[in-house]
Amino acid sequence: MTLLSERSLVFAQADVATVSAYVNEHVGQHRIRLPVRGRPRASILHRSFSSLDLCRLSYGGEVQVTSPALESVFHLQVLLQGCCLARGAGRERVYAPGQMLLINPDEPVDLTYSEDCEKFILTLPVRVLETACLTQGHPLPATGVRFEPQAGGAAAVGNFLALLELLCQEAEEVTTPGTSVLYERLVASKLLALVENSTWSSPTTLVAGGCRFERLQAFIDEHLAEEISVARLMQVANVSRRTLYSLFERHVGIAPGDYIRQCKLERVRQRLLDPRASSVTVVALDLGFLHLGRFAELYRKRFGELPSATWKRGREEGAPRG
Repeated sequence: MTLLSERSLVFAQADVATVSAYVNEHVGQHRIRLPVRGRPRASILHRSFSSLDLCRLSYGGEVQVTSPALESVFHLQVLLQGCCLARGAGRERVYAPGQMLLINPDEPVDLTYSEDCEKFILTLPVRVLETACLTQGHPLPATGVRFEPQAGGAAAVGNFLALLELLCQEAEEVTTPGTSVLYERLVASKLLALVENSTWSSPTTLVAGGCRFERLQAFIDEHLAEEISVARLMQVANVSRRTLYSLFERHVGIAPGDYIRQCKLERVRQRLLDPRASSVTVVALDLGFLHLGRFAELYRKRFGELPSATWKRGREEGAPRG
């Protein structure tokens, strides 16, 4: 995973005070407490993209960073290596590589980083999240958009990290006018779908969303052998296309089509392991995989072996002993 390349390098192995001053000017106001001994060397990569700021930062020593509430921006951090101790609201939590920390605009910052810590930082203006909320059809909460301390599940985080990687690549390229704004909206929409926040807080909304998704899962399971379109799923759940995609992002972290394909592949595997399966071709066609070469590649990527190997093992395990 590459979140910003050397093309965005600002300082490498520089004095911590120099890097801290740059962060104060371009990323967000903070104070830094350095270790008593040693002279750590800091590095920073930075890009601005529309109203977003993207930053990869390491201080080279164990440091404590504090800041009053940032007020106008949401502050997202992804730990790339090392660990981070976050303090706030009477609680402490340690973040490990791959985990996300999201700080709301009204929350003060108190973070202690390990000596080997490297992190990616994304700042998003409050207005971007509020616009995304309204665009998705959610009423803006009276207290504004607020994220819960716990980020989404591992699958959702992985899905979001892939988007951040693409965002960084685009930020380092010469893009057409308007592209950066589209990415800005996409990142905001993904965060609202993946990380629990105040737009989810209505019990009625949460229960209804859960029931709708269970209904969708049951429908997909019963109709796997058929061609299941997005329009059909919208009818089953009685929701708009945007809400349907949000439901899948929230519950499984992937789009409806990807989820259906995964379910089909799982069903194929179950049937191939049955000694009564006549052939790979018959099972694949029954589940709607008409292009057998592409099917075999999808299956191999999913399960680490060709479908013929699964079928052969099923027949061997089902053969009479003796």
